[in-house]
Amino acid sequence: MGAFVVIYTQLPPGVLTLENLQARHLALLHYCQQAPLQSAALFFTLYVLVTTLSLPGAALLTLLGGALFGLWPGIVLVSFAATLGATLAMLVSRYLLRDWVQRRFAGPMRTVNDGVARDGAYYLFALRLMPLFPFFVVNLLAGLTSIRVRRYWWVSQLGMLPGAVVYLNAGHQLGQIASLRDILSPGVVFAFTLLGLLPLATRWLFARFSRTSS
Repeated sequence: MGAFVVIYTQLPPGVLTLENLQARHLALLHYCQQAPLQSAALFFTLYVLVTTLSLPGAALLTLLGGALFGLWPGIVLVSFAATLGATLAMLVSRYLLRDWVQRRFAGPMRTVNDGVARDGAYYLFALRLMPLFPFFVVNLLAGLTSIRVRRYWWVSQLGMLPGAVVYLNAGHQLGQIASLRDILSPGVVFAFTLLGLLPLATRWLFARFSRTSS
């Protein structure tokens, strides 16, 4: 039935931790080798559900994807699953949870609305790279902005890719990781922040140059 049935039948209810994944790594890998297509499909489905429902565990699942499927297949699985889940979460926020999101995240909502109105896709790209708001909060808040679904999809997929690659690559050394903090070191976070600010800075400089020229 695939590796991820094992996770939910062997782990205690509601417990998806780094330690549990490390303890069952070899068993999960065996299931993946026996039924690779089924395991990949189950992993993809589980990842989409976790991100759509804003459940904790996306980072751990990304690590697991690297450990079980390798870097390049993991990139394909995680990139599309995370983007699909994020887009579904955004649509749920836009059409079903609008009032609740406005009440729950009133302060951040104003910040994100202003940023998207000012910089559009550039701002969303920066949010995906910079640790300003949690992943699931960005999904919910984006649903209340004017950004179009197609643009939201490709900007999210591009913006989430660097972080996914870091976690997937770390998944090769799953047994040696003591904490998720070992993966996103301050230097990596700083590099992502600079990468996220780059398109905003470029847009600002271009606008300033255009005004000066005119």
